[in-house]
Amino acid sequence: MKINFKNTPTVVIHLLCWIIVLLISLITFYNRFNVLPNNYDFIYRMSFNIILFYLNYSLLVPNLLLKKRIALYIIVSVAFIIGSIYISQNIIPLEDHFNHNFSRGEEIIGYRGKGIINENFKAPIQGLVTFLLFAVSASIKLVLEWYENEKIKSLVETHKITAELSFLKAQLNPHFLFNSLNSIYSLANKKSDYTTDAIVTLSELMRYMIYETDKEFVSLQKEIDYIKNYIMLQNLRLKDSSGVRFNVHGNLDQHIEPLLLISFIENAFKYGTDYTGKTDIKIKIIVEGSNLTLKVTNYISLKEKNNPNSGFGIQNIENRLNLLYPKSHVLKIEEIDNLYKVELLLKLKNNEMFNNR
Repeated sequence: MKINFKNTPTVVIHLLCWIIVLLISLITFYNRFNVLPNNYDFIYRMSFNIILFYLNYSLLVPNLLLKKRIALYIIVSVAFIIGSIYISQNIIPLEDHFNHNFSRGEEIIGYRGKGIINENFKAPIQGLVTFLLFAVSASIKLVLEWYENEKIKSLVETHKITAELSFLKAQLNPHFLFNSLNSIYSLANKKSDYTTDAIVTLSELMRYMIYETDKEFVSLQKEIDYIKNYIMLQNLRLKDSSGVRFNVHGNLDQHIEPLLLISFIENAFKYGTDYTGKTDIKIKIIVEGSNLTLKVTNYISLKEKNNPNSGFGIQNIENRLNLLYPKSHVLKIEEIDNLYKVELLLKLKNNEMFNNR
């Protein structure tokens, strides 16, 4: 059974830690003297040390050290150390029978060897104990504050990325819908018999966009089916679709962020037809293990080449890739002899993380 401490109250954790410290102290004392300490004396000293710990943990560190008032914190800490020595010496003395026997150099029954508690060492020992209490409490508080700050920064960054991705998707969907409606309008204007098929195909595309793309990840098979429907819709408006070649190889039992590949393909159809209606578009998707390779090649229309609004979808997808796969993708885009080539190498997320959900 796996124990989860994340939801454990802080008070309980502190209490358990002090119980462990108490047990260690009692065991150490008994192992040294073969007797347990006087109850009241031990309780007084332990309570005093706990008070010192939380004075520093809850008061001095938050109000001085974390606010970078370091000099004042050092001065106050030294004052507390000196004060703790005075209180330990004059208000909470050691047990009378231990003081008495040790001062005469007598051996305590059960004590392994003679030992004398020299009065000259009591003050340095108490000062050292107080110093250690302050050092430990300050370290714990600083680590917790750092952890909380990192958690907040992580949440802020996550919200920022989520907001940016939502914005990018919001840009992508109307852009895609606008192009698709243009294709259907072109068919309707020609009174094509394929107009009805195009509307049905578009409805399938919109269903996917509405009900699937709000998820963090989708099946790669569904994403490929979506791309196939898009290509089918685009082929309906072309005079000759024989120049469009689409191939998929490999195991599609993977997951991917929705609408991650479509912009490259949409871009190819938008700019891949010349003024005579000739189309030359090659699309290949290869999946090998968790590695996905997308290759898209298309002819560049001279009319669209100089369009200031061209490349909107590509810029969109580049931003998404940088957010979602900052160190696990390679995107190469080049233009050679009026041919536009895109090659995307993508490291897909581990499939086991989806099986455990």
